[in-house]
Amino acid sequence: MGRILALDFGQKRTGIAVTDELQIIASGLTTVPTSELLPFLKKYFSEEKVETVLLGEPKQMDNTASQSEVHIQEFLKKFTEAFPTMNLVRVDERFTSKMAFQSMIDSGLKKKQRKNKALVDEISATIILQSYLYR
Repeated sequence: MGRILALDFGQKRTGIAVTDELQIIASGLTTVPTSELLPFLKKYFSEEKVETVLLGEPKQMDNTASQSEVHIQEFLKKFTEAFPTMNLVRVDERFTSKMAFQSMIDSGLKKKQRKNKALVDEISATIILQSYLYR
């Protein structure tokens, strides 16, 4: 069984989370500059067995696509060209950033630490992954 990897895609940086090999535990992996995302994934896929990639699907409250979907579609085209056999699943990511920020507060992180947007992105990817595992 391979890992499941989740991406919280952003124009500047992308948060990444991954499961263990048994797909039980979701853990934050890292945040990478989006411009370096495909090379990062190529290297990671060569070192780890990944079964499925989850990609956050940002939606408005009325269920329409958010403005960032245009950029995600550009990335999707490049991703499917680079990894044509990889199973890719879109996952609703509404409120994940707010949930990530709240989890940082709940865990006792200081205000300065909570301003770390890369950490928010990584936690958001973990929330996307957890929501998928618990479905």
